[in-house]
Amino acid sequence: MRHFLILWAALIAAWCASPAHAHKASDAYLQVVQQGNRTTLRVDVALRDLDVALDLDANADGELTWGEIRGAQARIDDYVSRRVGLAGCSLGIVERGLERRSDGAYAAIAFAGDCAAAPVIEYRLLADVDPNHRGIARLTRDGTAPQLIVLDPNAVRGAAPPRAAAAEAQAPAQTPTSLFAEGIHHIVTGYDHVLFLLCLILPAVMRRTREGWRPVERLGQAVGPVAVVVTAFTVAHSITLALATLDVASLPPGFIEPAIAATIVLAALDNLRPIFGARRGLVTFCFGLVHGFGFAGVLGELHLPPGEFAWALLRFNVGLEVGQLAIVVVTSALLYALRHVQAYPRWVIRGGSLAAIAVGVLWFVERTTQVSLLPV
Repeated sequence: MRHFLILWAALIAAWCASPAHAHKASDAYLQVVQQGNRTTLRVDVALRDLDVALDLDANADGELTWGEIRGAQARIDDYVSRRVGLAGCSLGIVERGLERRSDGAYAAIAFAGDCAAAPVIEYRLLADVDPNHRGIARLTRDGTAPQLIVLDPNAVRGAAPPRAAAAEAQAPAQTPTSLFAEGIHHIVTGYDHVLFLLCLILPAVMRRTREGWRPVERLGQAVGPVAVVVTAFTVAHSITLALATLDVASLPPGFIEPAIAATIVLAALDNLRPIFGARRGLVTFCFGLVHGFGFAGVLGELHLPPGEFAWALLRFNVGLEVGQLAIVVVTSALLYALRHVQAYPRWVIRGGSLAAIAVGVLWFVERTTQVSLLPV
């Protein structure tokens, strides 16, 4: 059993350390507008993502300059044109530019052409370099209310608006990812958020005594602490997620990303030496406010009408919570089953917390210096 615990802790540490850049999720933004036979397609792709795919940083100094972007414009045009399009439509580039968004600079490319049929998006952007990348598309036809879909370049070869699906049955389109599923995807691939949750849960099946850690006797004794910290985290990040996507409140990623890494370190330190005490729930709530800003950005950039925005935000947030709940339940059940193992305090609480501190510190350094320390 001791060897099993060592292996389990090592797997957790390796899984948490595997994504070197656990920053904001990689998302591109698409806008498709069809008026009669005339269709326009605008694609906004983060320069940081294009740099991964095309190595735009010619002098390898870690900074993209306007000269480097301008010199690579033909490669950027070709890369996007080959991987994004509308099935059955002949589109040409009509405009290029740079767009400053909340999480950095984006290359914006606009296409236009004649397209009589309902637009079916073909999307393979960054499929070969980032399996977690998603395209968030807003589609508007002849002045109707916009429709929102999520595109997975590894699973979706094309996507039609829901109302046009029957008319386009002959096209090689698959069902696009739902916002509910995208919420699950964001929490499962949000490694920093998951690591923070794990730090909160590790000691939940044990209780501190004068003699040291002792396993809880009943399941209810473990469920209570887990419920408190998870509820505090959920309520807090839901608040700032809504505020940020509504553009009521915002903080720059340059502050949020290092702050999230710092919350991981502090939560893990509290497992080793209690620094929060009875205020653990309150502190978790405050940390959750920070994490909520890390979830924002998926919907706020699309400028949906208020009603549709509220419905989209609800589906995305419910997906986040379902994914989070699944992680908490599975992890808590495993830890509860192992709580009587003598080495639990040493290998799971102490070893897991030390591993989380190491990863959190490395992420903090990466996010404040732009230097990659963890292998991709």
